Amino acid sequence: MRLITVLLALCIALPAAANPDRWRGEWPNTDFTRTAVAFDEILSGGPPRDGIPAIDDPVFIPVSEETRLRPTEPVIAVEFDGVPPRAYPIRYLTWHEIVNDVVGDIPVAVTFCPLCNSAITFDRRVGGDVLTFGVSGKLRHSDMIMFDRETESWWQQAIGEGIVGAHMGSELTTLPTWMESWEDFQARNPEGLVMDEPDAPRPYGQNPYVRYDSSVQPFLYNGEMPPHDIPPLVRVVRVGDRAWPMTRLAAEGEITEAGVTISWTAGQSSALDTRDIGDGRDVGNIRVRDGQGRDVVHDLMFAFAFHAFWPEGEWMLGE
Repeated sequence: MRLITVLLALCIALPAAANPDRWRGEWPNTDFTRTAVAFDEILSGGPPRDGIPAIDDPVFIPVSEETRLRPTEPVIAVEFDGVPPRAYPIRYLTWHEIVNDVVGDIPVAVTFCPLCNSAITFDRRVGGDVLTFGVSGKLRHSDMIMFDRETESWWQQAIGEGIVGAHMGSELTTLPTWMESWEDFQARNPEGLVMDEPDAPRPYGQNPYVRYDSSVQPFLYNGEMPPHDIPPLVRVVRVGDRAWPMTRLAAEGEITEAGVTISWTAGQSSALDTRDIGDGRDVGNIRVRDGQGRDVVHDLMFAFAFHAFWPEGEWMLGE
């Protein structure tokens, strides 16, 4: 499928030669002598540094006052003990990809990479410092490369690790948050908060990647395809280095394996299907819990991305 809508929305250009000398003008404070990856794996996604602007001062409103979200629209739920639950709508993260926030006493980065469908929340504290993240405009294995404004180090969003610069090799702590429908969040948290619409000229609620998750080929990805004849843009639930295909979860409803219970329920729209996110086909809601019923750190990413970052990972196919 031709990703014309992506090209028009983000003005994506052809990848430039992966030579760090070409990047130094835009990244004067990045230490390119420290890298954990090959530079030729890093591509330009089109937008320059901060061309996709992260949000640093999100505004929240009570759940009861939100009138724009459709019931099945996806949100990232952040529910920490002792503070009101917060919902971060994907309709906003699609256009901003990172929200730097503080929830209780925890500085967090709520992130969403549309090209990998990867929605991860990180603790922004590293080595005693609090980092603030932005969108670099670079991709590796089609996944967003973030950068911190304090050292201009580059970070791989899918794995939460520093890959270039002073923080090469540093790891962010991933927090147990999840994507679910606005309706489910709202029903469970009537006294909660939801991120308000940012004051920016974006067509919020619209998906610039129309039919992307029905494509046969990932965008700006040159790596191996998943094994076992798994389509590259099938969603998988990743827990550690294991992946459960959503197709299996939707068929079985609940699976208890490898120390976790993963449940699937209908009612969440794909953010990467139709133009209007609220009209997207139903891909279902996922919760991942341990034996004590506690939420477990996980990600809901495309199969190609899991294979790219966990090439030796275990595919939980139930065979």
